[in-house]
Amino acid sequence: MSEPATKDSLRRHYRRLRRDSLAAALPALQSAGCRELPDLLPPGRRLGLYWPVGSEADLRPLAALLPDRLALPAIRPWSGGPAAGVKGEQRLVYLPWSPGQPLADDGCGIPAPLEGSAPLAAGALGLLLVPALAMDAEGLRLGSGGGWYDRLRSDAAWGAVPALAVLPAACVALSLPRDPWDVAFDGWLDEGGLHLVPRRRMNVASS
Repeated sequence: MSEPATKDSLRRHYRRLRRDSLAAALPALQSAGCRELPDLLPPGRRLGLYWPVGSEADLRPLAALLPDRLALPAIRPWSGGPAAGVKGEQRLVYLPWSPGQPLADDGCGIPAPLEGSAPLAAGALGLLLVPALAMDAEGLRLGSGGGWYDRLRSDAAWGAVPALAVLPAACVALSLPRDPWDVAFDGWLDEGGLHLVPRRRMNVASS
């Protein structure tokens, strides 16, 4: 079986597993997020939250703790030519957001801040949270296959922003297949708490 086919079969497996395990895991996962993540955010920087769709873990309770320090991802048209973070004529950007501000579907049909706000620079973000179908001990994330986060984080400035995957513990794997474009994460959050990947750069004490 080719590696792309292997990833496709893994996505089907972990999508079912995440869907089946999320309801039981979510209360403890949300509690762990609210307990452990705010202290990881450096002063003056924003948390890159995400708007959950399908069986993605919902960490929006964090918004009440950091109402003025949030950003949401959005897929937006981009006409600057080939560069990291580009898929066709669109790219993933982060836009400032506060609870109660209106949202509209982005290029992937996911609620995102309204167009008009300037995308944030990487230096404005102190921590990215990214939904995952699966995660392994080396920090390799299995996503839905769009590649948006890998392309964004292949840029050195965005790759320097600490990033955590979010998923139920049932979806943490021993190992996952790796493609050349995969960008490892600093760790993950599940219902058991925060798990940092050895040898990755994220240092909780200095955050």
